[in-house]
Amino acid sequence: MSRMGDVLAGFHAAWEFESDSVLIRYERGIRAPKLFQALGERRVPLEAIAGVTLTRGKRGTVVLRMEPRPGADPLMEAAAGQLKESGDPYRLVLPADREVLAEYYADELRALLTESGPVDRFLVKPPEGPLSFKAYDGKATFDGRTVNFRWFWTGASSAKWKAGDQSFSVGELNGVEWRSPEVFEGHLRLLRRDARTPGVQADQDPAAVVFGLGYGPVHESLPFAAAVLAAVRTSSPVAAVPAPRRDPADIAERIRHLGELHQAGLVTDEEFSVKKAELLSEL
Repeated sequence: MSRMGDVLAGFHAAWEFESDSVLIRYERGIRAPKLFQALGERRVPLEAIAGVTLTRGKRGTVVLRMEPRPGADPLMEAAAGQLKESGDPYRLVLPADREVLAEYYADELRALLTESGPVDRFLVKPPEGPLSFKAYDGKATFDGRTVNFRWFWTGASSAKWKAGDQSFSVGELNGVEWRSPEVFEGHLRLLRRDARTPGVQADQDPAAVVFGLGYGPVHESLPFAAAVLAAVRTSSPVAAVPAPRRDPADIAERIRHLGELHQAGLVTDEEFSVKKAELLSEL
């Protein structure tokens, strides 16, 4: 760029131009998209950018957008084209009277770009958080090495209760499947290397949590999915870490709920006995 540290401020974000990257600082105000608030800021290396466009926006605005190279950003890879324009972290919306200035920076950026094809490794760092969120049927947590699903008795299906709470090391995984909570059947599914049951609905799959109204919103579940995806891409298969010993009160509550499923005819006598024994073995 002509001067390192130049800043172009727009609605909800500002781009700071450096010699080898663009630092995007997102607004944290209540009017900013919640995804932007969650991201905080992101540094995008120039080698991760395929191109730059400038177009007319709505209601007297112009839109400057960087096009990330395919495979360069775990957030966009996890989103798989499902983000709305208003939540696109690569768009900078400016008043129309700043179009000439925006065009200047667009030209400056284009002159520095040398690559445009797909990449085989992530060039943009994954979001740092959140590392937990509440889905409709369970709580998902991620510590950088292991993804845990803990089921809610008010939302989880009997299939998930039978399977019990789940723990997956990133070495067991092949990727993630994120379906936006803003569409029907939104969910986060972990894609396992040894998966043998393709096509199982998310509400019946112990490797998936399902979203619902107020559960698993974009600004929580998408950064989570991107962080897991980035960890999977940089890991090698490893043995799963044994689950820690559980709280006796929690075990008792789960056995009680299992008994309710049994009495309702949703769990057979054999399934009840086997699952009860598994829960008692965790004490």
